[in-house]
Amino acid sequence: MVKRALIVIDYTYDFVASDGKLTCGAAGQAIEQDISSLIEQFVEQNEVVVFANDLHEENDPYHPESKLFPPHNIRGTKGRDLYGSVKDMYEKYKEQVISFDKTRYSAFAGTNLDILLRERSVEEVVLVGVCTDICVLHTAVDSYNLGYKITIPDKAVASFNEAGHAWALQHFKGCLGATII
Repeated sequence: MVKRALIVIDYTYDFVASDGKLTCGAAGQAIEQDISSLIEQFVEQNEVVVFANDLHEENDPYHPESKLFPPHNIRGTKGRDLYGSVKDMYEKYKEQVISFDKTRYSAFAGTNLDILLRERSVEEVVLVGVCTDICVLHTAVDSYNLGYKITIPDKAVASFNEAGHAWALQHFKGCLGATII
């Protein structure tokens, strides 16, 4: 049996809440229950669950996103809080999951995620969260390059850019060999 890890990417207030600083809005809110159900399922089956959350410093002129997007997920703000029932799932299972901050699109960039997964003999990553065409995409590309099998539940990813979301789903399947469920 292939050992899997659920990676919950950036499901935070700033990316999901209606008044978030860089929100997916209704599209992001619509995937909340699917993500929460997957978290519950993975924990109950003793599979690995990872929360990878965007972190930025206020007024950081050196971060490349500073030129592309409004300030978001700033350290010490409510924008970094997990959103809705996903936050509840994290609180319920925080002793059984892995959680870390990331400062780039990919959950692998500048983190020890690959080491954590390999220590647990993970062979397949199941990627959920936001944004499909940014952080989920870059995490998927790194997963592919590191040799992980990739699964994307299409009802558990969202973006503020519907065309980008649709393109990314096709890219996952056609270029990364991902399974879309």
